[in-house]
Amino acid sequence: MNMSLKLLFPAAGALVAAPLMFANAAPPAPDGATLFKQRCSVCHSVKVGGPSALGPNLAGVSGRTAAAGKFAYTPALKAAKINWTKENLDKYLARPSKLVPGTRMVISVTDPAQRAAIVSYLGTLR
Repeated sequence: MNMSLKLLFPAAGALVAAPLMFANAAPPAPDGATLFKQRCSVCHSVKVGGPSALGPNLAGVSGRTAAAGKFAYTPALKAAKINWTKENLDKYLARPSKLVPGTRMVISVTDPAQRAAIVSYLGTLR
């Protein structure tokens, strides 16, 4: 910018630089509750004491044993003998049939940030 323009418009340089500062800003973290509603609530409920739908009710799922509760779980999930830790929930959501071959769940969440947000949200449900 030439000197006369700098004198007339001293903030012009900042106006040009401001959009560049935000160009490299990280996108906001995904919201687990919103993602759950969009991706999981068609099959799963999270209402404490609520009924199961196509999939089991997931209220309190974090920390419990797989296939615990009132639902017609597959023999594969019953035999899995896994606990729903954050790590196991993450693995299951990434590729359900890899962690539990024979599961009926076929939907996966391939984006690691979205999986982390959903797992974190499930951890808040007691």
